[in-house]
Amino acid sequence: MDLQAPQAWIQPLRLAMQQPPAAPRWPLHCNGQVIGSVEQGLLESIAAPAWAAAQGMQLLPVQEAGPCWQLQATAPTQALNGLAQLLRAHGRCGPWRNEQLDVRADGSDTVLATIERGAVRALGIATQAVHLLGMAPDGRMWVQQRALNKASHPGKWDTLMGGMVSSGDSIATALARETEEEAGLDVAALQACTYGGHVDFACPNGEEGDGVGYMRERIHWYHAQLPQGLEPHNQDGEVAQFQCIDRATLEAWLLAGRFTPEASLILADYLAW
Repeated sequence: MDLQAPQAWIQPLRLAMQQPPAAPRWPLHCNGQVIGSVEQGLLESIAAPAWAAAQGMQLLPVQEAGPCWQLQATAPTQALNGLAQLLRAHGRCGPWRNEQLDVRADGSDTVLATIERGAVRALGIATQAVHLLGMAPDGRMWVQQRALNKASHPGKWDTLMGGMVSSGDSIATALARETEEEAGLDVAALQACTYGGHVDFACPNGEEGDGVGYMRERIHWYHAQLPQGLEPHNQDGEVAQFQCIDRATLEAWLLAGRFTPEASLILADYLAW
């Protein structure tokens, strides 16, 4: 394929996935560490400082070194999950998952707390995810169509597997769990499972009420070959169907916008576009 068409397609997508917030945001600190950001006016609109005071915590706007929010709490996980419940009650939260994600200080691997997955975009908290590209022995690629009831990109095509790295997970354990849940496959049974790289997202997110979310995510991706006769079968109801497609079809679907943005960037890296 002439690379002119892929380059004309991929560059705008890469730019779209690296965008500043749609509205001004204040940094969010937890016990003195920057963990995310909050759209200006959001916490005031839900009376969050008064709520925090009632819980014996402090959530204060600070202007000394530029505007920011400071959350001081002896039990930060409890405090952040209480804030998540408050956002949910006011319709300013993403889909509630009953799944905890790690909260780290920006630029650090140190876990400071955990928080409900549905609140991470509203609070601008960085997350990690993992995807797997699955190849058939004849060189075709297995892809999945997302269920029509998915909160994001329903019905779009995706990699063989994609999922969030939950609290307490390593990248490897998340890869194994999500591959079993979404594709019914044991990673240990796959051949030549190899780390391919990562793609980064920093862009406005529309899952929260009134568009107050900001997505900051690093997606780690792997590729592996399914042995002859082994096929994926969904286990968690989040996949409408799987298909095994050749490279020409894969490229055509990408250029037609049939894949999610996340899958598109991963597949573009894999194809060296």
